[in-house]
Amino acid sequence: MAKNTKKQNKNEAAEHSHAEGVIFVNRRGRGYIKDERFPEDIEIQSRELNTALNGDTVRVELMGRTDKRIQGSVEKVLRRDKTKFVGTLETESGGYFLRPDDAKIHVDITLRTSQVSTLSPGTKLYVKIEDWTNSRKNPIGNVLEVLGTAGEHEVEMQSIVFEHGFETTFPRRIEEEAEQIASKKKITEKDNSRRDMRGITTFTIDPYDAKDFDDALSVNRLENGDVEIGIHIADVTHYVRPGSHLEEEAQGRATSIYLVDRTIPMLPEVLSNDVCSLVQGEDRRTFSAIFVLDSEANIKERWFGETIMHSNKRFTYEEAQKILDNKAGVLYNELHTLDKLAKKLRAKRSNNGMVEFDQDEIGFKLDKNGKPLDIYKKVRQNTNRMIEDFMLLANEEVATHMYKHSKKTSGKDNVFVYRIHDAPNPEKIEELGIFIRAIGYDFDTNGGKVTAKRINKLFDEIKGKPEENLIKVATIRSMAKAVYSTNNIGHFGLAFKYYTHFTSPIRRYPDMMVHRILKNHLNGTKVSDKEIAEYNHFAIKSSEREVEAVRAERDSIKYKQVEYMQNKIGEEFNGIITGVTEWGVYVEETRTKAEGLVRMSTLGDDYYSLDSKQYRVVGERSKKKFALGDTVKIKLKSADLDMRTLDFVFV
Repeated sequence: MAKNTKKQNKNEAAEHSHAEGVIFVNRRGRGYIKDERFPEDIEIQSRELNTALNGDTVRVELMGRTDKRIQGSVEKVLRRDKTKFVGTLETESGGYFLRPDDAKIHVDITLRTSQVSTLSPGTKLYVKIEDWTNSRKNPIGNVLEVLGTAGEHEVEMQSIVFEHGFETTFPRRIEEEAEQIASKKKITEKDNSRRDMRGITTFTIDPYDAKDFDDALSVNRLENGDVEIGIHIADVTHYVRPGSHLEEEAQGRATSIYLVDRTIPMLPEVLSNDVCSLVQGEDRRTFSAIFVLDSEANIKERWFGETIMHSNKRFTYEEAQKILDNKAGVLYNELHTLDKLAKKLRAKRSNNGMVEFDQDEIGFKLDKNGKPLDIYKKVRQNTNRMIEDFMLLANEEVATHMYKHSKKTSGKDNVFVYRIHDAPNPEKIEELGIFIRAIGYDFDTNGGKVTAKRINKLFDEIKGKPEENLIKVATIRSMAKAVYSTNNIGHFGLAFKYYTHFTSPIRRYPDMMVHRILKNHLNGTKVSDKEIAEYNHFAIKSSEREVEAVRAERDSIKYKQVEYMQNKIGEEFNGIITGVTEWGVYVEETRTKAEGLVRMSTLGDDYYSLDSKQYRVVGERSKKKFALGDTVKIKLKSADLDMRTLDFVFV
């Protein structure tokens, strides 16, 4: 027994000398890994990375403490986060290599001369790293695609899509399968089992440049004064069947991607923009949530099922808003009815504690070559909110129904795909409280158990202030991320016990899963253990792909912001301080939302140091302060499009 105990203690000691997790590598090639045993991240010097790249899952050997940090050495790369990279071709001493666009990839990738010798330096390439085990040599890359000349609009947009693991086109077999489906889109006698909604006024409201219409609303006034509201959703799963190539493609992509100038759809355009899209003047197969509401927007009846609908009108948000404002125009009565009910639904959600996370969004006016001519703030119409209110209604009610009734058909509790949002981490809320109080607002965090109502009160206080967006962004970052899961824990931000995504199956794979599960439930079809496991797997994968799609969108915005500012060097702007660090002050230009750095070395003849507790930098002699949330005057010093960075100086 003593011998076994000795062996066990030895194993435990060995286990405590290692750590496993995701490594984050900064631009200087230094890595960090979190470990709950230590207050600060474990640090890995460049020479100890041993082929690990940013985002990889690694096993690290601990090597002792220096400068208040535990030092480590990567012992093994357990899982590569990615192996495909976009970058620029460069040459030196007769050799060719790729400089990755991602600055956190700390090594260049060696390329075979035979693949790139005819290409000019500055060409953008999409490359896959081959097996890399020797850290003393750079990885070797295989060229997958030649994208074109760096700096060209089309090349840079494609680069962003590839960099985040998406494809810009569909394989031929996918297009052919979609075209075969398109040839059978006509409504037939087989559709007689569907509820026919074609005699009821129905319309879509979407952005002016939208091409895929997922959802439509119908309005039917009943004799007793109640209103039947139909929320009709494209019946994508009628066309995209399990086991098909299209299904596999949708699973892999999981989402459409929205860049500044284009949409990269989850499904081929013949489906997303035609067969499944609820276009004006066409009969379409839909999957609907239909509610009877009284004048106070209380639900008196609810129905879910397959339908046929016909869109009488396609509105843009602006067109519908103009009709409401003028109190006259096409379908005014129907729009007015929806608007009144939506406002009552919204008021109820607000009273229940839904967090009002509205944020400013920017758009770009581009020339024919994709060069940005202007950046503008998108106007959020009341009709935007109205559509959201009814989509929220459908999503919440579908999730509530399935949570309460799924066991009847599955034999198991709660077999469903939910959209969940966990309550904030108390430590992060305490940090947020310090941040907000430093800016000058009272914010009681209640020991980290802040309520949604308290957050909304703060948002009311900052409405219209220069620091409004800054505080909202900080608040969002302090929260957990909303994800897809087969385990329901509710949605903190929306204050819903049950929530899902049912309303956008053209552009989100989780909505397709929700449609399938709900159809099985309505048909009385059992859900197998295999299907349950698949739903869980693709819920996790869809959450991961969603994160990458958001990052791609942000990268495209950042690129165009920097490109727009390139010819404005020397010009002065208004800004707000969004971050303070040891190396400088980050400032966001007020109109374009373009963020840049004011380096510490440019702050004048005083020595400035970081006061991290008060979120400010302070001059040693002058005591002059630059604090988070301050409005400032700035001048653009330089713009680096390759690095997507701006340098400002204070005026």
